[in-house]
Amino acid sequence: MSELITADLVDLDLAAETKEAAARSLAERMVTRGRVTDLDGFLADVAAREAQMPTGLDGGIGIPHCRSAHVTEATLAFGRSARGIDFGAPDGPADLIFLIAAPAGADDAHLTILSALARRLMNEDFTTALRTATDPTATASLISGDSEPVGTEPGTPEPEAVTAEPTGGTGTGVGAGAGAEAGAATQAEAEAGPETGPDVPVSASEPDAPAADRVFRIVAVTSCPTGIAHTYMAAEALEKAGRHAGVEVVVEPQGSAGFTRLDPAVIAAADGVIFAHDVPVREKDRFAGKPTVDVGVKAGINRPAELIAEVRGKVQRGEITAPAAGRGEGSPGTPVDNAGDPGEGYGTKLRKWLMSGVSYMVPFVAAGGLLIALGFAIGGYTINKAPSVAEHFVWTDHTSWAALLFQIGGLAFSFLVPVLAGYIAYGMADRPGLVPGFVGGSIALTINAGFLGGLAAGLIAGGTVMAIQRVGVPAPLRGIMPVVVIPLVSSAVVGFLMFLVVGKPIASLQKALTDWLSGLSGANAIILGVVLGLMMCFDLGGPLNKVAYAFAVGGLANPNEGSLKVMAAVMAAGMVPPLAMALATTVRGKLFTRAERENGKAAWVLGASFITEGAIPFAAADPLRVIPSAMVGGAVTGGLSMLFECTLRAPHGGIFVIPLIGDPFLYLLAIAVGTAVSTCLVVLLKGARKTGHPDQGEGAPGPDDAADAAAPGATGAAGAGPDPKVPAAV
Repeated sequence: MSELITADLVDLDLAAETKEAAARSLAERMVTRGRVTDLDGFLADVAAREAQMPTGLDGGIGIPHCRSAHVTEATLAFGRSARGIDFGAPDGPADLIFLIAAPAGADDAHLTILSALARRLMNEDFTTALRTATDPTATASLISGDSEPVGTEPGTPEPEAVTAEPTGGTGTGVGAGAGAEAGAATQAEAEAGPETGPDVPVSASEPDAPAADRVFRIVAVTSCPTGIAHTYMAAEALEKAGRHAGVEVVVEPQGSAGFTRLDPAVIAAADGVIFAHDVPVREKDRFAGKPTVDVGVKAGINRPAELIAEVRGKVQRGEITAPAAGRGEGSPGTPVDNAGDPGEGYGTKLRKWLMSGVSYMVPFVAAGGLLIALGFAIGGYTINKAPSVAEHFVWTDHTSWAALLFQIGGLAFSFLVPVLAGYIAYGMADRPGLVPGFVGGSIALTINAGFLGGLAAGLIAGGTVMAIQRVGVPAPLRGIMPVVVIPLVSSAVVGFLMFLVVGKPIASLQKALTDWLSGLSGANAIILGVVLGLMMCFDLGGPLNKVAYAFAVGGLANPNEGSLKVMAAVMAAGMVPPLAMALATTVRGKLFTRAERENGKAAWVLGASFITEGAIPFAAADPLRVIPSAMVGGAVTGGLSMLFECTLRAPHGGIFVIPLIGDPFLYLLAIAVGTAVSTCLVVLLKGARKTGHPDQGEGAPGPDDAADAAAPGATGAAGAGPDPKVPAAV
């Protein structure tokens, strides 16, 4: 344990004023000890983790952390700030800062350090001792667990020491469920006798004991988006509150590396359940039929005693969560439910349902579209009139091979609408939605309702299945519901509605949209190209990007001149952000970190391949400069592509399908102009940030950057010493 944190990794007078400067100061101590091999590379990894979610915790605590290829062994550094440093915690700046570094791939050590430290931070004596410590050696010993804070209550199990060795969870004691993530129960808790209540494993026979003769029992699940700090802090708070209230609390922390399930006997013996979570509870159906309190993870940290009292009140009133027929309150939930946040509104869920279908459709688009493109490239545009290769195929004739590729791609492309509809329904109702969704999507193709018909069919199928699942059925019939009853009834309902009610109006709307696209010209076409370009570059592969892309791909189902122009504009605009970031890191590398310059090399290939997500690392580090720059360039490219009347028959491929583009030279010109515009904007915006500080020259960090003016390496001379910056956190 002494190797994890030592006296020279402790700074009791941390002078940094920003979280980036604090990370640099503590990381330099790690470099001195040989724990970190590349300071800038490691700090870039720390900033990337910070960009995902702030690492500040309530109570004046900051825990920046990451896994990095530049770390040789798991290390913990501690700094104490007199002024406080903002790490994004709701209650204000942090004065206790812990920098945790773990080697790349060392998940167990990384999670062990974080979760164990999070538990100890719930002990007020521990944090008080850190705030009053005067000796670095004693502080390192306190953090490592080699010494205990003064004032710990006698008989109260001390949270486990921070250790880099993962421990196993049994799933039956207080805090069980951490498993390989950290070993949630301490040795003191595991050895506690019957008088401690919450530390005793529950036997299967105990539930039959009279209520007056046994302690009140609660099982709990805690989880947070990162599955580390808040998850274990909530677990510790609930256990501690349970001890004070004389209640047995058994917690299953569902951390980022998985979880160890509570023993079914423990769940069966429990009187009530607490869910303290910011992500959906996994395998929630295990807890059905018991009084339940469902709150966010911070409620588990801040008011655990109230939650315990609320559970006891529900038990006294007899309020329970009843098991539902099919999918219901006590069940695991749908794929969208399991990927979303508690309490999401209908609009958010609708967007996720639609994106569920689009995300499953995209691989069919890529495979089918590129095969069709290759068929055209090899055999020419008349290859679509070739006979079936099953009846006529000449091994030595290149047109036969072109026809083979085209026909395989055409079959893959024919799945677009059924897959879209099927997986929209899947996102709404899980696997029972697949059958009516695919049936509805196929009907949409049959009646020429196209892409819009697929959207409607998926929503109708999912809604129908959800309605059927809410109908109570006798227990003996529940087994055949998902296999026979739900597919039969839902397919019949969806088929009726698509054929006779909504299908024809949607088909008419689809035809009108197709005719409109076919007639696009002049200013209207340019405006559409600008709008699509903005959408493609706003969230770089996110929902708005997917909507624009799906709109373009939907037009390829029945291609005409207008839909081919739309496809060309969408792909051209989507190539701009990564190409612009790659060019910017090439022409003005000093404005970017070393990690960003490395990402810039990969962005050349990603942009050329029409993978807009290649710009995400840059946007995550500096969204206020990168995203607007990308949007302006994408809008210019989309508008120019429409102005030049470029067309595209392939839904993907980037520069590799240039032979299939109408007016390819003008198309490349549109991409080049948009890329240049985005590059100039991002360089100007980043350069203005740098030159806004008279003490610093080009390449030195500005106020948003990782290091402040006092950081080593920020000499004020352009190019003097290594670039000290790391990406600014979102």
